[in-house]
Amino acid sequence: METPIIQTALVTGANKGLGLETARRLGAQGWKVFLGSRDEARGRAAADTLAADGIDVVFVQLDVTDDASVAAAERLVREHADHLDVLVNNAGSPGAIVHPGEALPADLVPAFEVNVYGPVRVTHAFLPLLQAADNPRVVNVSSAAGSFAVVTDPGQAVSKMHELAYTTSKAALNMLTVRYAQAFPGIKFNAVTPGEVATGKFAATDMNGHRGQLTVTEGSDPFIRLALLDADGPTATFTDRLGHVDW
Repeated sequence: METPIIQTALVTGANKGLGLETARRLGAQGWKVFLGSRDEARGRAAADTLAADGIDVVFVQLDVTDDASVAAAERLVREHADHLDVLVNNAGSPGAIVHPGEALPADLVPAFEVNVYGPVRVTHAFLPLLQAADNPRVVNVSSAAGSFAVVTDPGQAVSKMHELAYTTSKAALNMLTVRYAQAFPGIKFNAVTPGEVATGKFAATDMNGHRGQLTVTEGSDPFIRLALLDADGPTATFTDRLGHVDW
């Protein structure tokens, strides 16, 4: 009898919230989960919680803004697996909330470091392990705030959120998703927002002060859907819990 191939996933920013719930849900399906966290103490505590529930989890110290940290994380994952089926670029930052009339380039840097350069840094490091998988998938956690269609809709709350850093960084992440998908047809790259654009609902997380109307389980539904795509699944898409989201 052949030994079943264990699915593997790396989730960045997974010590809490949507990242932790994504790791938990994939692990509950028998996956080997690499739990990435910048904060070592919080990350180890989160991994211990999952392990106590019988999940095959490996803590990975991972600061997506640091080249050396990402390189060390790749080496650690390679010690445990010869391929990576799914990469979830979940780590994110709201950046500096500064009115456009007062914003300077330096105000945009923190958001771009995490939300744009971070996924590029991590994706680049893990491309060889992804390419070693039979059906590799990359899930980029974006936001409805990165959609031109949503931001220009006066009925959406984000249209009245006057800032530059977060929305532009997530719009950039959306474009990165499409460009990666075009360059690597053997890997499914998809962007996702943890909410429901049509209803205006979003997931309650630390980033929004837990003001969201959706649970982290509901918010992570599209993450799991994209992580479980089969070989003929879509690529270069932008979706939420309810389905398609306009760019």
